[in-house]
Parts: sequence; structure tokens; C-alpha cells
Amino acid sequence: MRIEDALRLALEADLDLVEVAPMSKPPVCKLMDYGKFKYESAVKAREDRKKQVNTVIKEMKLRPKIDDHDYETKKSHVIRFLRAGDKVKITIMFRGREQSRPELGFRLLKKLAEDVTEFGFVEYSPKQDGRNMIMVLGPVRKKSDKPSSKGESDSESATELDDALVSGVEDIDIDAPDSELDLDIETDVEDDE
Repeated sequence: MRIEDALRLALEADLDLVEVAPMSKPPVCKLMDYGKFKYESAVKAREDRKKQVNTVIKEMKLRPKIDDHDYETKKSHVIRFLRAGDKVKITIMFRGREQSRPELGFRLLKKLAEDVTEFGFVEYSPKQDGRNMIMVLGPVRKKSDKPSSKGESDSESATELDDALVSGVEDIDIDAPDSELDLDIETDVEDDE
């Protein structure tokens, strides 16, 4: 079918002629409502962004000679961050002569990791980085946090959306600008005979 005929058919059906595969031999065009297609693809992209999980890394700074009460306060903050599903970067800052005793910081980090094993695990073990010692804790995911049958219903609704998008869309093959097009159109109009 020629391009002019395809454009005429698109105009008669109040649809747009959209080239979907320009590099294929022959190029492929579809008759579709392009505005509706763009809107539905934008809605789908927005839904996909909502489903994304943003991982946040919180940081807690400690000193090697921290008091017990201060340690408990910092530990409660770490537990709160882990319960919220965030990763926690624990930094122990050494000053002056404290730098010659990194085992104090290592023991403190090990104690903290043992105290929060119910809520998190050591994702990045303690490592000396200049004047600081760093450890990263990740949240423990429970079975209730896993997506249940909701994922199945999402895939079903996505299939329904794809089916709705494809309905009313016809394939057109384009050979060249002046050549004829292969046009497959299903008509839903009943004859008055």
C-alpha cells in the first residue's frame, strides 16, 4: 500500500500513522492514537518509579572513648535507621594518640554489630581509613517485607494494559516513500445489507 493511502486511512479512522521500526526492511508503521499511547507510557513510567526502592545510607559517628549512656543512645538511633530499612554507616573518629590504638575502635564496632544483629547485619566489615574506621550495616529483611501475591496481580494488570494498548492498532509495512504498503485492517463496522 502506498503511503498516501495509509495516511488517508489514518485520517478516516481518526488515528495517527506512526513509524515504529524505521530500520527494519521494510520499515513498519502502525495506526494508533499517539496521544493515548504517550499518556499510557508516561503513566507506566510513573508507576515504575513508585515501585523503585531508594536505598538511603545514614551515618552515625562515634569516638573510641564513648560513655555507656552515649553508646546506648547512638545504638538506639542505629536500630531506628535499620528498622526504617536504611543502611547505616558507622564511623569511629580517632584523634591524636587514639590513632595508635585502632583495636579500641574495632572492639566498639564489633560490640555494636552484635547488639543490632536482630535488626541488621554487617555489610562492610570494619576497615581503617586514615583517621577513621568505617563499618556499614544493612537492614535485615523479614518474610513480611517480601512482596506477596501483589506481584502476580501487577503482572496481570500490566498484561491487560498491553492488550488494551494493542487493541485498535494495525501493522503497516513501508517499503519506500513512493512504494506500496502492506496494510492489515480489521473492520468492526457491520454492513447494512
